[in-house]
Amino acid sequence: MSEDHLYALRHRHLIGLEDYSGAEIRLILDTADSFKEVIRRPIRKVPALRGKNVVNLFFESSTRTRLSFELAEKQLSADTLNFASTGSSVSKGESLGDTARNIEAMQVDCVVVRHAAAGAPLFLSQCLSNAVVINAGDGAHEHPTQGLLDLLTMRDALGGLEGLKVVLVGDIAHSRVARSNIWGLRKMGARVAVCGPPTLIPVDIEDMGVEVCYRVEDALRDADVVYALRIQLERQHEAFFPSLREYTRLFGIDPERLELAKPDAVVMHPGPINRGVELDSRVADSGRSVILDQVTNGVAVRMAVLYLLNGGGERDAA
Repeated sequence: MSEDHLYALRHRHLIGLEDYSGAEIRLILDTADSFKEVIRRPIRKVPALRGKNVVNLFFESSTRTRLSFELAEKQLSADTLNFASTGSSVSKGESLGDTARNIEAMQVDCVVVRHAAAGAPLFLSQCLSNAVVINAGDGAHEHPTQGLLDLLTMRDALGGLEGLKVVLVGDIAHSRVARSNIWGLRKMGARVAVCGPPTLIPVDIEDMGVEVCYRVEDALRDADVVYALRIQLERQHEAFFPSLREYTRLFGIDPERLELAKPDAVVMHPGPINRGVELDSRVADSGRSVILDQVTNGVAVRMAVLYLLNGGGERDAA
């Protein structure tokens, strides 16, 4: 099977986009496009995963991602179980490995996991002999389905990904969303620039093939996509900038700064938005914002990932 004409994913799990090829990413996006038609139907359900058991292991708080996965699973007719660490055996001292083995003993086919520790989904994939593992965000490592839904939203809005200039503004150092976007965009032929306070830019970020800017005005010039990242105060254990007011003054995206980007540039954000910090409300609610499209595309992308990793199409043996 040629790299340009994949009909199945070559990976058994989705741990991150770093390991996925451009052809695999394209297959997921194209499959998600077909599921968008299902979402628009009066009866939004297909029997693709009937008989499959999917467990959602969320060790971190989540609204959009958890609900999006749950909705995707139900619309694919999977049987779903939702796990919360609070009040579970984990709170009584059970290890992640033992939790995984107990889940597999219940004949679970797929595990969707969100965890504060980078590497937790990879560890689970090594513990489980049969179940598929999908990373719903691990620490500051990756958030691959968010990256995929972002790529789909950009492709929908701008007609393609190759040659785009995408600017990621904000907390790059703590952002798993930034890493997944960088890996995915670079593999799809886009140019990526990152911008933020020097304290929030990893020292080796250029090794990922991105351009680094420390003035948002320089970064935004000729941008096709302006992607504002959330300031993740909960992941920061020291002060990386003087104040939120100072951050907004230097890096916040307002209508005047947005004028530096291309006339048809779109604005994105992974949510939840700190209004008046990363994005001015006039920008977040403008016609150039595709933030709600990201949410809609999240369901279609997660349907595509669940379908393809759980038997959708014959797995490529290469």
